[in-house]
Amino acid sequence: MISKKTKYGIKALVYVAKHKHKETVQVSLIADTQNISPKYLEAIMLTLKKAGFLGSKKGKGGGYYLRRPPEDIKMVEVMRVLEGPVAMVPCVSLNFYEKCDDCPSEDFCSVNRLMIQLRDSSLAVLNKTTIADLVV
Repeated sequence: MISKKTKYGIKALVYVAKHKHKETVQVSLIADTQNISPKYLEAIMLTLKKAGFLGSKKGKGGGYYLRRPPEDIKMVEVMRVLEGPVAMVPCVSLNFYEKCDDCPSEDFCSVNRLMIQLRDSSLAVLNKTTIADLVV
């Protein structure tokens, strides 16, 4: 399951992507149309800005805009920024690997093999899907 933070972040990125490149969108508009708390959404938008997905403009006519074309923003990047590791257990994570305390050998662990399959399937979808693919 993904967190609300990730779900709302994806919705916000897609909403901003529907506007012309560098056209700003106010958080209040996104929050109203997507039924998200404005305060919570602002925190998510700041995370996405720090990660380089969004830029912002202050003052009248200000708001957020995409810093990269939507077809260049892969879902795997967004997921890792908002959700963390794609893998469900740390022993199969490509970027955040940790050995499981309760497992004497990953080579003989049935859970490990299953989780590798899940990770690889998820990565295949997330690597080929971009924000542009989600714009309806």
